Amino acid sequence: MRAMVLERAGGLLREREMPTPDPQPHQILVEVLACGVCRTDLHVVDGDLADIPYPVVPGHEIVGRVVALGERAGAFRPGDRVGIPWLGHTCGACPYCRAGRENLCDAPGFTGYTLNGGYATHAVADARYAFALPDAYSDVEAAPLLCAGLIGYRTLGMAGEGERIGIYGFGAAAHLVAQVVRHQGRRFYAFASPGDTAAQDFARDLGAEWAGGSDEPPPDALDAALVFAPVGALVPRALAAVRKGGTVVCGGIHMSDIPAFPYRLLWEERVLRSVANLTRADAEAFLALAPQVPVRVTTEVFPLAEANLALDRLRRGELTGAAVLVP
Repeated sequence: MRAMVLERAGGLLREREMPTPDPQPHQILVEVLACGVCRTDLHVVDGDLADIPYPVVPGHEIVGRVVALGERAGAFRPGDRVGIPWLGHTCGACPYCRAGRENLCDAPGFTGYTLNGGYATHAVADARYAFALPDAYSDVEAAPLLCAGLIGYRTLGMAGEGERIGIYGFGAAAHLVAQVVRHQGRRFYAFASPGDTAAQDFARDLGAEWAGGSDEPPPDALDAALVFAPVGALVPRALAAVRKGGTVVCGGIHMSDIPAFPYRLLWEERVLRSVANLTRADAEAFLALAPQVPVRVTTEVFPLAEANLALDRLRRGELTGAAVLVP
């Protein structure tokens, strides 16, 4: 098989020929049809995350066609189209797994991070953590749903039932969750990088109540704020923008340091929390909801060999929606 391989932190991905893996008993082998490019992939490539097992194949928004399966991977059949997300496996035995909080598992595996992912022509995955995909979406459209969509959905769920939702960082996750907010009859306020008029216009096209720079206050006090940009300085700004009793949810796996801020920003029962990973229940709920909205997925497509270009475009904030690699 052909794969884009990361050999060291901060390095470029290298195109390599690798042996096509054989599926283990609970695994499926898929031919990759599309793989989304997520900001978490940047954190893997840049070495922001701990204990990366180099060399590694990034990519955790995988749409694939099953070509072989292990003897205990009975949920799928050859030819099935499946989605493979970030959560690759869990231990099932730790206190978090036993309590139904598998996203906090003590011994997890993560696709494209601790497990080889989808920047390749083929990938293996534990069939118990893969999902059938809605027929309403093409391969390219379905890929960003598998992390940008899922994490956005979980982040929104952590924000509570408020009407006015601020979204900081208007990229792949934001443009999907914003449509869910509107579908629920709520309003969203979009915060993009100062001067990024394209992102602000994109947000308005999706129905934003207001769109502006992340250095600007919103015209109304927010009930909750979702922070997708990995910029710690946005946290005090978001706290300042939410009303008394409001919630700020950080939706990324990595963020620059949060600067010191006065206690008054947190006082009056404001809540600051993070989201970690996802559960299979999140995936089942969101993938059922997306076609009902319907969530419209905006993508830019790149050949697999141009993975470095796609990552660089993401790093520089030059994408509208989500980048997707196609082998």
